[in-house]
Amino acid sequence: MAIELIVLDVDGTLTDGKITYTQNGDEVKSFCVKDGLAIASWLKLGKQVAIITGRNSKIVERRAKELGINYFYQAVHNKQEVLEGLLKELNLSMDNVASAGDDLNDYKMLKASKRSFVPINASIYVKNIATDILNSKGGEGAIREMLESLICDEGLEKEYLALWY
Repeated sequence: MAIELIVLDVDGTLTDGKITYTQNGDEVKSFCVKDGLAIASWLKLGKQVAIITGRNSKIVERRAKELGINYFYQAVHNKQEVLEGLLKELNLSMDNVASAGDDLNDYKMLKASKRSFVPINASIYVKNIATDILNSKGGEGAIREMLESLICDEGLEKEYLALWY
């Protein structure tokens, strides 16, 4: 079965995991542009993207909107439960899912997904159950690496490249 949905954690996966606060109490996060381009390309291929994160952040909400991610869940304690609800809505199964996460709160979601990707700097516990350990760190192109791996494995290279030439 083809991967139709990627599910992404945020802190430590889409970002480097650091949370910076300004003197005024504003939160600051940095996202990798390379990850964003790959996510936008995946969506252009007719695939789906979901963000499921344990924290609540207007910055992440803004990034999801910029990228056109329609499925966005914040302040989630049980990520697998939210994912299962989304799969029912989309009429998909775990065989259609690739997920990315880096820490213990991603464990059940990663273990349930057909493909699970973790950045090189992920917790050893999620590395032990992941199908793929990426060479990149979270926030430094890990999601780009994940998506290009999936694109190759799914035989979508020609369509992927055609988006940009």
